[in-house]
Amino acid sequence: GNMDDFDAADVAKGIQELYEPLAEDDGLTLRVKAATAWLHGNRELISQALANLVENAIKYGKPSPVVQPLDPAAAARTREILIEARREGDHVLLSVTDHGPGIPEGDRKHAVERFVRLEASRTLPGSGLGLSLASAVATLHGGELRLGDSHPGLTVTLVIPALSAAGDRLAAQTPNVPQKVA
Repeated sequence: GNMDDFDAADVAKGIQELYEPLAEDDGLTLRVKAATAWLHGNRELISQALANLVENAIKYGKPSPVVQPLDPAAAARTREILIEARREGDHVLLSVTDHGPGIPEGDRKHAVERFVRLEASRTLPGSGLGLSLASAVATLHGGELRLGDSHPGLTVTLVIPALSAAGDRLAAQTPNVPQKVA
């Protein structure tokens, strides 16, 4: 496929621009916090995966009216969806955090399995958890999809191996040359 070197921060910013009006229609704020994080992969697929996570957050990430904090500043924070791109060690993390109902602690360990099962069964049309695609894209790139708690809410992170030093890249482009072992 179209594997390319690109900056995850650009993807995060692009998705934020694309979905901001949609979030605002729902009374939510879409913010982006991105640091340059280069990776090698299919930019289109990774953008699509991130878009799915943002769509999910807009759909399911509305704060529940019952737990609305009285403090206006805190209330505003609960209506915020954050898209983040950053490099951590050998991986690039692209995450979307909402402050919706999240997934109850007790169910969380099964959540990832449940999404996987959801995909396998496909019996729930419009369950729209969009995590199936995101999970598949992460796996395709040698990474994974992680779910975390954002008290309240959910953080879903695409963990993708980062682009390593230029030397590795050159080596990768000339696969037929036997590599000298140092």
